[in-house]
Amino acid sequence: MEFEQIYNAYFKSVYRYIRKLSGDEHIAEEITSETFLKVMKSIRDFRGECDMRVWICQIAKNTYYSYLKKSNRIASVDETELQNIADPNALLERQIITQDETRQLRKILHTIPEPYKEIFMWRVFGELSFKEIGDLYGKTDNWACVTYHRARNIIQSRLEEINNEKRM
Repeated sequence: MEFEQIYNAYFKSVYRYIRKLSGDEHIAEEITSETFLKVMKSIRDFRGECDMRVWICQIAKNTYYSYLKKSNRIASVDETELQNIADPNALLERQIITQDETRQLRKILHTIPEPYKEIFMWRVFGELSFKEIGDLYGKTDNWACVTYHRARNIIQSRLEEINNEKRM
């Protein structure tokens, strides 16, 4: 498969995945571009042991996490958004709550075991169907569905634990 075909076949999936992870379209564009540069440089290293989408999204995820480490990014509020709403404090408050929830979710994701973490990320951030996830792992769509729901239950119970600790 030529690079242009790979790019055309996987660009949207990678972009959506990083867009969900980052919550920012500009960051997603930057990371997706950087990902495909890395893919182009290392395509010879792809051994075909997994689906190419999985391989590319792993590169994208690692690129995104490297980006976060380098920049110590904290989501910022766009000035034009603040000017276009009646109560800028309400937007800021919602963004802070969302940022906090996102941070908690990311922390929890790093603590849950495989394959739950990856299945959850493919479903939520990669927007893959249960059939696509099952195919990636050589399993059934039912396995993917059950694994995803177990991951969701783990995450939900840990979020509840965190919220209960905050109330105390």
